Amino acid sequence: MTKAAGNSLEKVLAVLEVFSEDRLEWTPEELMEELGYSRPTLYRYLKTLKEAGLLTSMPNTGFTLGPKVVEMDYLMRKSDRLIINGSAHLRNLTSKYSCTALLVRWYGNRLLCVDSDTSTRNPLSSYPRGRPMPLGRGAIARSIMAFLPRRHLVPLVERTMDDLRAVGLGNSVEDVMEQLKKVRKAGVSVAYGEVTPGVVGIAAPVFDAGRSPVASVCVTIAGNLVDGAAIERIAADVKATARIVSESLLRGRAESDENKSH
Repeated sequence: MTKAAGNSLEKVLAVLEVFSEDRLEWTPEELMEELGYSRPTLYRYLKTLKEAGLLTSMPNTGFTLGPKVVEMDYLMRKSDRLIINGSAHLRNLTSKYSCTALLVRWYGNRLLCVDSDTSTRNPLSSYPRGRPMPLGRGAIARSIMAFLPRRHLVPLVERTMDDLRAVGLGNSVEDVMEQLKKVRKAGVSVAYGEVTPGVVGIAAPVFDAGRSPVASVCVTIAGNLVDGAAIERIAADVKATARIVSESLLRGRAESDENKSH
């Protein structure tokens, strides 16, 4: 059973949180068992979410996510400064290399691709836009984790230790921390076939005004297309791109603050 949330808003949001790639549809009975809500409480929340378009259902079927999610996704694409400022830079990367370039958001201990561009006929990727990415594998995860404060990082490392150990980052939390220090010093992370077999991932963090990582720029490219020198060139371009996107986010915030003051 999922741990019950506290206030009413948290309980409503908890209903949405149970939907995943593994469980796309839930009956009311299954939701009551999973969330521990009483029948009247659950049906009140389901009615609210259905009227808002966040959930939908057909007669004699379970509930699935509703059309409001698609509408919100459209609005996010038009308003998210990361996407607005970063899309052109993804195209710059794919114009130089036969690759896929991604912008990945870091939020609530999750990694989610919000935009991508590709210059390959059959892009090799296990995580298209909208599918949450693993925290214990891949260059994207390490490009973010390396810049988190220790109090935030240690629990993440402990939670994903099996995956981190499997990809060769060490056998203890401190071993992993040492590897992440190297990523932090380099400013870019490289992973070989950790997420998608045969694919090299090269990622660098995007920062907010407080120098906290909020996203990552990543290039994924077939391993048979690159050698050590090529990976170094791509890494330099990815790092420079992430820096440019970070600076554009800062400018956008400064302009917004200035407009509010007038």
